[in-house]
Amino acid sequence: QVQLVESGGGLVRPGASLRLSCETTEQVFNTYSMAWFRQAPGKAREFLGAVRYNDGTTNTLSGDSVKGRFAIIRDSAKNTVDLQMNNVKLEDTAIYYCAAGQVTAIWKMSHSSEYPSWGQGTQVTVSS
Repeated sequence: QVQLVESGGGLVRPGASLRLSCETTEQVFNTYSMAWFRQAPGKAREFLGAVRYNDGTTNTLSGDSVKGRFAIIRDSAKNTVDLQMNNVKLEDTAIYYCAAGQVTAIWKMSHSSEYPSWGQGTQVTVSS
């Protein structure tokens, strides 16, 4: 069973930075692609970025709405995939989810359907 545990959410002001963490087991970390999505109230789930691990190669994709502000950081010592959020905006308010799947095709990595395992989500609220 794939277990994903998100942490790091909270209330932040516009312009601040926040780092979310997704922790999993070593086996999952080394054999699954892992992604971050978010879902705001009344909106569809949005892809933020993903890290692929396939034959020792890691690739990162980023969604257009967060490009240049968000980054995905893979830490093999901790078995975590973090989402570093910089210069947050009001519209970044959402529940943030970590997901894992054995997807390796780059063009599929932004599709939520490729990730059968999801964390419980962590709330991020941006407010002045």
